[in-house]
Order: sequence, then C-alpha cells, then structure tokens
Amino acid sequence: MTRDTQRPLRADAERNRRLIMDTADRMFARRGAAVTLNEIAREAGVGVATVYRRFPDLQALIDALFTERFTTFLQLAAEAEQQASPGQALRHYLLAAARWRARDRALEVILAHASVDARPIARMRDDLGRHVDGLVAGAVAAGTVRADFAGSDVYAFLYMIGAVADRTEDIAPEAWRRYAEVLLMGFGLEQGPAEHTSAMTDGQILLTWPKPSAQPPGDAGQG
Repeated sequence: MTRDTQRPLRADAERNRRLIMDTADRMFARRGAAVTLNEIAREAGVGVATVYRRFPDLQALIDALFTERFTTFLQLAAEAEQQASPGQALRHYLLAAARWRARDRALEVILAHASVDARPIARMRDDLGRHVDGLVAGAVAAGTVRADFAGSDVYAFLYMIGAVADRTEDIAPEAWRRYAEVLLMGFGLEQGPAEHTSAMTDGQILLTWPKPSAQPPGDAGQG
C-alpha cells in the first residue's frame, strides 16, 4: 500500500475518533456516566469494533476527553498570560474559562470519572494549577484583585458559573455572563466592557426551578 492510499484511512480514523468523542460528550451531558461503549457506538452510527479500536474501555474514552479539555484550559491560561496587566490577565482567564464551562454540560461528569491521579493526567492537572496560581499571584501582588483572593477561588467561581449555566441553558443561555460579572466585581477586578445581559424575568426563573421526579416522594415502596 502506498503512502497516498494510506492518507484517507488516517483521515477516516481521525473522523471516527472525533465522532465517538463528540457522541460521548452529548451522552454524558444527557445521562451522566451511565453509558456504555456499545451505546456510544450505536448513537454514533459506527461499529462497536471501531469504538473499541480507538478506546479499549470507557475509562480510556473519559481520560481522552479530560485531556482534551485540560489542553484547552492550558491554552486559555497561556493566552491570559499575554495580557497587558496582571489584573487583565486574571480577568481574561476567568471569563474565557467561564465561557468554556458554560457550554460544556459534560465537564462535571468527566472531571468526576477521569483518572486524575494517573500520569500524564496528573501532570497536566498540576501544570494548569501552576498557571492559575501564577495568574492569581500576579494580580494579588499588583493590587488589582482583593488581597485574600486565592487559586481555589478560581475553581469555586467556575463551579458557580457552571451551576447557573447548566440550569439556564435552555431558558436564558447568556444569563451566566451577568453573574460572572457580579462575581468579578466582588473579587475587586476592574469592570470590563459592558455586556448587555439583563436579569432573568420572573417567568424564566420559574422555569429554572427543580422539576418533580416521575414518582412522588411519598409513593416510594407503596404497592
């Protein structure tokens, strides 16, 4: 087989890999981690053998999705470090990471089930931590964020934004931006360019309320 005839096979393999990962993303967002590789193959419209050829088990697929996401967060941190001032750098990272988190419904599932203590994932996790700590330390030293701001506040910020984004995605998909800005101001960061994100209406808030389960709580175990 010539090198030219091999190229389409490599392209097909990469397309299949991308299709499998995108399908798993959607299924994790919809159902949590309670999916199988066979179900992912069926949803993606590819053969089960194709999935197992790319990912020997579900853990390998989850770890690949984790690696892809943390690569993105590392890129966002590197971009933030190029900003003109420490305060702008921290603000840039917080908003860029929040924007990514707001559209990523599967992130919590992937974080919860990735092999975070296994190398090279642990190395990537620690590398991101160093970048984030550096952004925070620079902003604190420059006095552009409150003096007690810490790296852990970055992760708490993303947890809060994620909770708002997940609950409002189908109701007010840009609502998270308003609350992100409120938090950034509370951290002492200077306000950026105004983004017109009005408060949700009472009707929208009502739609975000938790929905009752299919079985009323009092009916559990009753015949």
